[in-house]
Amino acid sequence: MRFPQIRWLAGLLGVSFAACTGGERPATGGETGGTMIIAVPAEPTTLFPPLVTGTQGGAIVGVLFDRLAEIGDALETYGDRGFQPRLASSWTWSADSLSIAFALDSMARWHDGQPVRAEDVRYTFRVYTSDSIAVELKSLLGNIDSVSVRDPRTAVFWFKRRMPRQFYDATYHMYVLPAHLLDAIPMAKLESAPFGRNPVGSGRFRFARWEPGQRIELIADTANARGRAKLDRVIWSIAPDFGSATVKLFAGEADMLENLRPENLAQVTRTPSLRLVDNRTLQYGFLGFNLRDTNDRSRPHPVFGDPLVRRALHLAVDRARLVRNVYDSLGLVALAPAPRALIPDTAAFTQVPYDVAAATALLDSAGWRDSDRDGIRDRNGVSLAFDILVPNSSPPRQRYAVLLQEQYRAIGVKATPKVLEINALIDAIEGKRFDSYMGGWQTSPGLVGLTQTWASRGSSNAGSYDSPVFDALLDSALTTFDPTASRRYWARAFQQIVNDVPAVWLYEQRSPVAIHRRFLTTPLRADGWFVGLADWRVDPAQRTDRDRIGLGTPP
Repeated sequence: MRFPQIRWLAGLLGVSFAACTGGERPATGGETGGTMIIAVPAEPTTLFPPLVTGTQGGAIVGVLFDRLAEIGDALETYGDRGFQPRLASSWTWSADSLSIAFALDSMARWHDGQPVRAEDVRYTFRVYTSDSIAVELKSLLGNIDSVSVRDPRTAVFWFKRRMPRQFYDATYHMYVLPAHLLDAIPMAKLESAPFGRNPVGSGRFRFARWEPGQRIELIADTANARGRAKLDRVIWSIAPDFGSATVKLFAGEADMLENLRPENLAQVTRTPSLRLVDNRTLQYGFLGFNLRDTNDRSRPHPVFGDPLVRRALHLAVDRARLVRNVYDSLGLVALAPAPRALIPDTAAFTQVPYDVAAATALLDSAGWRDSDRDGIRDRNGVSLAFDILVPNSSPPRQRYAVLLQEQYRAIGVKATPKVLEINALIDAIEGKRFDSYMGGWQTSPGLVGLTQTWASRGSSNAGSYDSPVFDALLDSALTTFDPTASRRYWARAFQQIVNDVPAVWLYEQRSPVAIHRRFLTTPLRADGWFVGLADWRVDPAQRTDRDRIGLGTPP
């Protein structure tokens, strides 16, 4: 493994991002019009908000639909501090803080012209918490007892207990759905309903068309209560893989591409029409282990069910070397199942070190030895071998899988990368039909998403990690109103999961975005670059023929 460009790239980033942080120019003024084409390396499976997975679908849904209130740029999750009205124009807490009444904006409309009503809010909660739909976010809504309709414009959330993040729970995790279009459809059939391919939202962009395998187009909602989007249209141009998406960008067929690889950065700086915008996301990546037998889930996995083996597999990974190799100066070694920006005290818990000798000793003590001298350890006639599932849409994860294969080979372990199309990968992970996989999560503000991804009953706990101690510490960290006590609980929770090794925490990454210079953008928010997309606009002095096409004619 070689790292010849590290110092050069670090210097490039220092110059480029210093120049383009100012490139996050505020999109102010009354100019409207223009078309942005975003190249993406994968196609969403649906645009039905409760079932959307992946960053591509998340960005589209995030501008088609609205929440009751939007979290502030500081991503503060305690109380309602910093939250801005969206579908709700105001809200009122009860005296005992066990209910919140949301008054809906009287001007809020669905894209078919119907008013947004309190019944839509009640229906939305029913969908997100239904047992008939596999909604990943359901586990984050457990403290909401019910939603009632006080009058057509007032929805009331009732809570089971007073907690620091009640307001956040009621607003952040759910995009409000149009009950008048969906309520007649049985819950179990919503996943396959036409709405997922032809959605009707309330955001400042509205759905225009979806050409499978080609593109998804949104246009400005000119009658929106919060003002029409400043761009006429945004098109997600679908490519079969990241390389093809990159070709679209540099050929001038696309205006934006996120999650650039280090080798793309120099080419962006040499392309006069493009600029780099730094994008510090809340993502982290990991090698996740399946702790249960894929054929009989009542039994532990024959390899990963043993915590000593998992620890050995962690000890054998030189995480610092891998992150340099894959991300150069765009990456950091992950410390836990959360990015540094959200961890209260990164020095309060210790890491599993890189120690090949210790890894070898642990595998020997667990009975895994190379009895037939073929270079692969075995025990009771079973080889120490497993697959690593990798999405075809992520070259960095594919690279990681190959490098992990090399490092595991050095200790007599056969790890085989298996690249899958993204939807096939999701099916395998959700069906728990895997040994290990290269995973990545966009973390929720406030770390509440850990109850979804790593708590024993979390809906997205693919590896079936089950630790009552971790669960209890996580619950205490999230429910106490004492900040000092919360920091202590977080430190203990992170130490517990690091020690248990349900995964090898590999990397955090900066995700620079390439954007055509004619676009004036708002600052990119860590939980979603698309949050301010409706306020992006085209510099009038740099308009192209693509931007001069009106709303009535597709480009």
